[in-house]
Parts: sequence; structure tokens; C-alpha cells
Amino acid sequence: MHTFPGEKRLLTDLKTGLTAEQVSARIQQGLSNADEGIRTKSEKQIILENTFTFFNILNFILAGLVLLVGSFKNLLFMGVILSNTVIGSFQGIRAKRTIDKLSLISAPKVTVLRDSTLKTVCVSDIVLDDVMHLSNGQQICADAFVREGEVEVNESLITGESDPVLKRAGDALLSGSFVVSGACLAQVEHVGRDNYANRITNDAKTIKRAHSEILFSLNAIVKAIGFALIPIGILLFSKQYFILHDTLPDAVVSAVAAMIGMIPEGLVLLTSVVFAVSVIRLSRYKTLVQDLYCTESLARVDVLCLDKTGTITEGVMQVDDVLPLGKITEQDMADALAALTAALPDNNPTYNAVKARFAGDTVWNPAEIVPFSSARKWSGAQFAGHGTYVMGAGEFILGDRFSAFQEQIRQYTDQGQRVLLLAHSDAPFGPDKNLPENLQPMGFLVISDKIRAEAPQTLRYFAEQGVTLKVISGDNAATVSSIAQRAGLSGAEHCCDASTLHTDAEIEDAVEKYSVFGRVTPQQKLQFVRALKKHGHTVAMTGDGVNDVLALKEADCSIAMASGSDAARTVSNLVLLDSNFASMPQVVKEGRRSINNLQRSASLFLQKTIFSAMLGVLFLFIAASYPFEPIQLTFVSTITIGIPSFILALEPNTDRVRGIFLTNVLKKSFPSALAMVLSVLFLTLFREPLQLSGEEVSTLCVFAAFTAGFVLLFKLCLPFNPLRAALFGTMLGAAVLGYTFFRPLFSLILLTPHMVRVLLPLVAAMLLFILLTNRFMERLAEKYADRFLSRYLAKKRQNLK
Repeated sequence: MHTFPGEKRLLTDLKTGLTAEQVSARIQQGLSNADEGIRTKSEKQIILENTFTFFNILNFILAGLVLLVGSFKNLLFMGVILSNTVIGSFQGIRAKRTIDKLSLISAPKVTVLRDSTLKTVCVSDIVLDDVMHLSNGQQICADAFVREGEVEVNESLITGESDPVLKRAGDALLSGSFVVSGACLAQVEHVGRDNYANRITNDAKTIKRAHSEILFSLNAIVKAIGFALIPIGILLFSKQYFILHDTLPDAVVSAVAAMIGMIPEGLVLLTSVVFAVSVIRLSRYKTLVQDLYCTESLARVDVLCLDKTGTITEGVMQVDDVLPLGKITEQDMADALAALTAALPDNNPTYNAVKARFAGDTVWNPAEIVPFSSARKWSGAQFAGHGTYVMGAGEFILGDRFSAFQEQIRQYTDQGQRVLLLAHSDAPFGPDKNLPENLQPMGFLVISDKIRAEAPQTLRYFAEQGVTLKVISGDNAATVSSIAQRAGLSGAEHCCDASTLHTDAEIEDAVEKYSVFGRVTPQQKLQFVRALKKHGHTVAMTGDGVNDVLALKEADCSIAMASGSDAARTVSNLVLLDSNFASMPQVVKEGRRSINNLQRSASLFLQKTIFSAMLGVLFLFIAASYPFEPIQLTFVSTITIGIPSFILALEPNTDRVRGIFLTNVLKKSFPSALAMVLSVLFLTLFREPLQLSGEEVSTLCVFAAFTAGFVLLFKLCLPFNPLRAALFGTMLGAAVLGYTFFRPLFSLILLTPHMVRVLLPLVAAMLLFILLTNRFMERLAEKYADRFLSRYLAKKRQNLK
């Protein structure tokens, strides 16, 4: 017997099961199957993380300084900060609730016997010694042993072998395997981390570090700004107060303005909101997102590794053809098969395919039946007045006589199809339910895996998008190749038997050469992913079994089927709740929308950050006061950055992802930022020759900032559609209205004719400079930046491992 703390382990009564008191005692002793999977953050954590960020804390300090010197109108920037915090918290909580709801829906259930009643409970509620009722199609969620009944179990999720294993009373059942036929009562002997599936995947039950180029880029930006921000602010204040002898309020306001301009206050928030919205949108397609940044990874994928079952096929069989022999007709076979499927209690994929094809009423009465077993490889029934009918594997039914038909059926088996034999005898079954004598073959049934109706379209979509597909399966290579060809996979006729690959070099060569692989072991799946990544590919992988876990963790983006093992779901970035691969194109489109739109919006934020940082440094060495006030930068950034960035970030966008995020952002934002810096320097350094007052310089600098902002916004809105045209026109109108009616609030003055004469040539020069610099930045990015950043990002990913 097994050891049980405080008492001797006994066999549970199969009539009553455990009592409520026994269940409660085991829960208190920690002997339950309690869920140890990944949990989402609490709502309190989400609010705190959105409130107490580095930049928010810095903004609170800056607001306190502005408040102390009495410049209350320059506190307007805090409205943006508070709005960002509220929006970020709201979307984060909304995404969390969506994930929690979907996780609850996808949580597996099991039937247990308690207090003499069969009850359905969550897998996490199972306790040691519970009696589970298991039947066809159910996953075994805790190690157990059969107490009563007989089942055939598919242990492919554990071992990779797809052949069913017969389990009788006393035999062990491993967690992670599936019942494919029969029914039984089984007593739980391991729970939680002691389960076999949990023991072999213990190291895998951790959240994968995000393989996110956007995340790496944002972290680099935040670190760079965080390192430079405070020293520049302190030095700028010291220069203006101690050297230029500005008043304390003026020195504080100028320093705060420079620091606020450097902070991309909405960029990190916008990124989180965009990906949180992706979570909510994908939930409509029954896709559970367990990592915010995984949609980005999938959008960048150029190789997708698939398993045959659950992606190309439905995991069920279908009858393709009926081949009568001699004088037997199809109707003769149909009558016999309808009677057989009505009489037999079998419940396996092959039997279900026959039943689906030949279901119907029958008047034949069974006198004796022999259910299917993996040992016999056949099933049958004797009918009063009609004789005995048997169907199954021909070599097991006919023995040596089956060789006469080998040539006839080879054309089907070579294509990966299965061939069943239907035979008849007037004699009854022999002793111990052996085959009857004088069995005569009636005909063959050609059976194959059922191709998903949407599979060809899904495979075609990925091919059109430049994604290379690799079908990796533990089944026979010819079978997998035939199925892939039927589904329309390009290059599927060239397949590789992975059992012939013995070295890393052979695997690295094969993964580039072939598209279809059979007889692949779990360890080889991991080697395949590593080989593809070594060749510079971004790899996504689908999987459903415990044997897929290591490869799923290694992939840049991993996708699990909800019908698969708990271990596979735990380590995956995405879970397809309906186990339907057809959802994948929508996930890719959502990732593209997120990345492409974020690149546009990030350009707006970084333009302000770049020109503010450059001006902050330059004005340390210029004998002039910083020309902006915080409220002026708030006015400019709200209209040219804040509102447009959120609208542009959430509109549809299915363009292919090209280039590196940071390169794409910088080459768009740098020209206008540099034009802005040069304009401010010109106005500041030539203030006296141009006969401009301090207020006039400040106002013209704001106009220069608006010019740079609207030029970049115009570029990002191309090509214009109704939404972008309305956005650009509305923001331009808002800038005009703000200047016309709220000049005193924003510390601006009315343009004089002299100021207009200065402004117009300045704007023309800025436009020409931005146009010329854009072309230069494109060439620079192609030649140097992409190469440098690729190496940097590759090094960052390597450091994560």
C-alpha cells in the first residue's frame, strides 16, 4: 500500500468514493491537485505599476517644484500624466479580467465519485485517492491506477508514441495521456507536482522571458533618458539661476520644461495599452494571450513549425472509399457495417469514422459481440440469421491469406491512408472470442485523417505572407507527407524520416531542405527549433503534448491547443481555446497592427524626446534662458503627439513588418527633431540681430515645434484615408483655436508682421531640411543602423538565456 501522512493508504470504496470529510482532510494536508500554473497580476498590482513608474515619480517631483514657485498654470502637464495612468490601469485591468475569464473557461474538468455520487470538478480540486470516472476523449489529469474497467490510452503527449496502450485493473495511468476507447474507474495516486507530467516538465513551468524587440528598444530608450535626465535638469537650473541670475521661479520653470520635454510620458503607456487591446481583441477569436508581447513575436515569425494533428487535421478519421471484393456490392458492405456500428460499444477514431459514414437503422440483432482491442486489432459481432462479421487490420484477420491483397492496397498505404478489412463467416466466434472459422473477405474501407476545412486557406495565407511552414510529426513520414499535400502545403512531397537524422549537422541541413518530417522524437523537436534559430530564423511552434514542452519554450513564439496537456498550455505564449489553427492569421494580423502602428506613434514621442534632450544639453553652454515653458510643451505635445498617437496606434494595419523597430522609429523622428533644434538655436543665437524679444522668441519656438510636429504627423498619415485626414485636420484646427483663444494661458503673444517675416522663411527652411535629411536617414539606416541594432538585439536575447 502507499504511504499517507497520519494513516495507512487504503483502496477507496468504488461504491461511495471519498466522503466530504476525507476530501476536506486531504485539502488541509496539501494533498490536492492545486493549480500551480501562471497567475495574472492582481488589480492592485496593475494600478500601482501604472502609477509609480520611474517617469511618473519624476513628474510628481517636478510638479511639486513648479507648485512651490507658484507657477500653477504650468502644472497642466500633470493632467496628461494622470490621464495616462488611468487609461493604462483601465486597459490593464480589462485585459487581466479577459485573461482570467478565458483561463477559467479553458480550465479542464474531471468526473469523480464522492459520497456515492458522480460529480464534475475542476482538475485543481482533485485530491489524493479520489476515484475518477474516465471515458473516451478525456485527458488523465493525475497519476492513477485502474480499479475497474478497461481502457485504451494514448500516451503520445508523454512518450511521443501514438499507438494506444491497453490498461486493465491494476495498471498505471500517467497524467497527460488520453483515453481513446473504453471506460474505467481509476484511483488517484499522485497529485500536484508529484504527477508524472509535472515531474518531467518541472523546469518548464515558468513564464517565458519575452522575445520582444519593442520591449528591448523601449528599455534601452528609458535607460538612456533616465541616465541623462536628472543631471541635465540640475545643470540647466544651476546655469540659469547662478550664472544667468534668472529668478528662482523662472529657473525652476525652464529646467522643468526641459526635463518634461525629454520624458516620453505616453510611449511606454501606449505600448502597454496597444498590446492590452490586442489581448481583448484576440479573445473574440477564442485565443488566450499569456504574454502581452507575443503577438509581436508572431508577427515577425518567418518559420512556423506545425504538428499534423490539430492544425492540418481535425484529429478524427474519415472514410474515403469503399472497395468491395468479387460479387460483394457496396450496399452489402453498408448493411453489414451499419449493423456492426450499431452493435459494438467501441469508441475510437477509426470506429467513429465508420459509424459516421454508415450510421443508420438496422434490424439485425446481435447474438454476440467482440469489442476492439489493440491486442486483437479487430472487432466484430455475430447476428442471428446473418452470420459473423469482423472488421479490422487485414493481416490480423486473414493471416497469411492477406498477402494476396497487399499489391491492391499498397497504392493507398503509400499515400498514408489506412485500410480496414471487412470479413464474413457463417460460423460463430471461437472459444475465448477468437476469430470464427472460414472467414471470407468482403471488401476494404480506405480511411484517412480528416483535413480541417479551413487548413488549405490558412496554409495558403502563411505562404503568401512569406512564412515557411514545417510540419513535424511523430507519425510515419509518408503519411504526414500525404496529408500535407492534400492540405495544399507547398513542397510537401519532399519529406524526411527524422529517425535517419543522427547528428546536429544532419538536422541543421535537413530543416532547411525539407518541409515535412515524420518519426520526430521530442528531443529532435527541440533540436529542430534550435537549428532554425541558429540559421537566423524567427521561429513559432504549435504543440499540445508534454513531449512538446522543451521545444515550445525554445521557440520565439509558442502556441498551444487548449485540448492538449496542461504543461504545454502553461509554457506557451498563446492558447487556442477552440484548438483551431484557423485563428492564427488573425493573431498575425493583430501583431502587425500593434507593431506597425506603434512604430508610427513612437516616432511622434521620440521626436519630442530627441529635440528636448539635444536642446537641454546645448543650452548648458549657451548664454540664454531655455525658451520653453512646461505649459507650452504640453500644448504642442497634446496636439501633435498625445491624441494622434493613440488614434493611429489602434487603427487597422496588416502591412508586413519590415526592418528593426528602433531604426524605423529613429529614421522617421530624427529629421524633424533636428530641424526643430536648429530652428530654436537660430532664433536664440540671432535674437539680437533679428531684433526679437524673449516673448517673441518663445512664441516663434512654439511655432517651430508645431511645424516639426505637423510635418512628421503628415508623413505618418500617408497614405491618407478618411480617419487620418480627419485626424490631421482636427489637430491642425485645434492648434489654431488654442493659439487664437488661449494665448495668455500658454504664455504666447500675437504674431507681429516682423515675426511673420522671420517665421515664414524659417518654416520653409525647416521643410527643405527635413526633406533632405529624410533621404539621408533612409540610406544611413539601410547601410549601418539595421546591422548595428541587429547585433545589439541578438546580444540582448542571448543574455536572457
